Amino acid sequence: MINSTHNYNRHVTVIKIMTVHEDVTAFNRPQTDSQQEICQLLPGLISILLPDAENKIWHRHPVWFLAGNPIVGYGKLKAGIRLMFWSGASFEEERLKPGSGKFKDASILYTSVDQIDRQDLGRWISKSKTIQWDYKNAYKRKGKLVRLEL
Repeated sequence: MINSTHNYNRHVTVIKIMTVHEDVTAFNRPQTDSQQEICQLLPGLISILLPDAENKIWHRHPVWFLAGNPIVGYGKLKAGIRLMFWSGASFEEERLKPGSGKFKDASILYTSVDQIDRQDLGRWISKSKTIQWDYKNAYKRKGKLVRLEL
């Protein structure tokens, strides 16, 4: 897929060839109109901001991985589309709401594409590259999470 996006100051257009897994595209299709708009925007933005990440459907949701570790993903809830960062509770970001407390995840719920703040998303993705908990090996550690030194 080829996608064009403007940088945050809207003066330069960046053209980037992105690869979004076909299963992610299939996940987006059956959503309602407003949810579909969100689901069509997020993979493009995430793929631009995480160009080295692998993306696929994992536990029935689109997820992006760095070195096999889940970083960011989204899924459908009754209330909207939830964007989740696996290590987001450590980002110290007011708009990201921590999960259950058992893990280090945090998320934001979108009901409209207009709610997606590209600067926030860019900052969260940037933090996700340097602040990571090792979910990849949590099973081997019997559920214990260890912060990765990046």
